[in-house]
Amino acid sequence: MISNLAQIDTRAKLGSNVIVGPFTTIYENVEIGTGTEISSNVTIYPGSRIGKNCKIFPGAVIGAVPQDLKFDGEETFAVIGDNTTIRECVTINRGTIDKYKTEVGSNCLIMAYTHLAHDCIIGNNVIIANGVQCAGHVEIDNFARIGGLSAVHQFVKIGKHVMIEGGSMVSKDVPHYVIAGRYPISYEGVNSIGLKRNGLTQEQINEIQDIYRIIFIHNNNVSKGIAQVEDAIKSSIYRDEIIEFIRSSERGVMKGFNKGR
Repeated sequence: MISNLAQIDTRAKLGSNVIVGPFTTIYENVEIGTGTEISSNVTIYPGSRIGKNCKIFPGAVIGAVPQDLKFDGEETFAVIGDNTTIRECVTINRGTIDKYKTEVGSNCLIMAYTHLAHDCIIGNNVIIANGVQCAGHVEIDNFARIGGLSAVHQFVKIGKHVMIEGGSMVSKDVPHYVIAGRYPISYEGVNSIGLKRNGLTQEQINEIQDIYRIIFIHNNNVSKGIAQVEDAIKSSIYRDEIIEFIRSSERGVMKGFNKGR
């Protein structure tokens, strides 16, 4: 059902069974998948690509031009996967020449008043709570959870199955499988509950805990910690991807646990 009070450009492509509420504006060069529900007072700008069975709540703005002074009008996109929910007043800017897109994966929940700036790449099954502000070029991997009112610095990478505490200032990369919080952003443990919910065995979780105990708790610097992990723990999927994440970090990873802070 499409409201008579909605304004939809004739060049926009809407799949079957799309619902559009009153006072919503959908511009040209927009594609919306089958079964998606768009509430009232939503604005969807050119370059937006929205998947199937999404839900977009009032006040959301998708695909506005980047808040980047280097942007020169190039054709870029804001891409949203299937079964993703965008709550009230979320803003998702489209990309720049860097990645040519801002992307949110499938089965995500982006809660009210969140901002995703240009060239952010959000994985699948991610939950971003109310009022989170992500600067440009942020990458958040699958199954991550970002607590409300957190701010994520540009170019930061957050690993898979990470949990960020509410109100955090995330200025460094956060590797896979951990809980992080405090200020400055610091290691607080392994996200063992989240990992169990997603099918990891206790043995696998213990291995991850052993890795991070060496890197973040034994008062090592990161380079020394990685070397000790490689000596003490045999190669596995989890060990190798944690090491690769840390070694490839351009901003540097967060601090280790410190009882005195």
